[in-house]
Amino acid sequence: MIVLSGTIGAGKTSLATLLANHLGSEAFYESVDDNPILPLFYENPQKYGFLLQNYFLNKRLDNIKDAQGSALNVIDRSIFEDLLLFQLNADLERATQTEVQIYGELLQNMMEQVDFSDDAVVKTPDLLIYVNVSFETMLGRIKKRGRAYEQIENDPSLYDYYKELTSRYHAWFDNYSASPKLMIEGDKYDFVNNDEHLNEIFAIIDDKIKELGIKG
Repeated sequence: MIVLSGTIGAGKTSLATLLANHLGSEAFYESVDDNPILPLFYENPQKYGFLLQNYFLNKRLDNIKDAQGSALNVIDRSIFEDLLLFQLNADLERATQTEVQIYGELLQNMMEQVDFSDDAVVKTPDLLIYVNVSFETMLGRIKKRGRAYEQIENDPSLYDYYKELTSRYHAWFDNYSASPKLMIEGDKYDFVNNDEHLNEIFAIIDDKIKELGIKG
């Protein structure tokens, strides 16, 4: 499958829909608006952070299993990013380092490829696409989509969280080696509102898919 990665507000969900339509495949989405834990986490991250990460882990594994039908299916968030997000929460004292260690070990065990049959689930993507946006762009998109629990005016501590998250993503992508990868510059290409930009993005991705020999 093809998985998208990037910070909050990078446009992953929109690109997943557009790209799946372009490729004639299916898109599978992160559980956000229907996530019962996420609002609780923003109210009390120390209490609900570990529960939230395990909720996301379960949902992401469901997405990976559901996406097995085609190498061109698109998932709108990579499971490989979750440890980055949780580690940041611990470093900001929104979770504990012990919780991060336990979660990291659980993630590692669950991602191990155990192949006992022809129906084994392949957990490593064929391609990871990182949508890179600046801190300013991220803040603007968070503001525009209007989820109350994400807004800085409702929780000023989120400013530092978002800023640190942006900086850590660059290092994460540089070090990512689980699969082929591609960076899309989200500040340069407004693929949601500009069809010309969207077609340029499609051309870049199509060339990478062709280079890698990915077929549905």
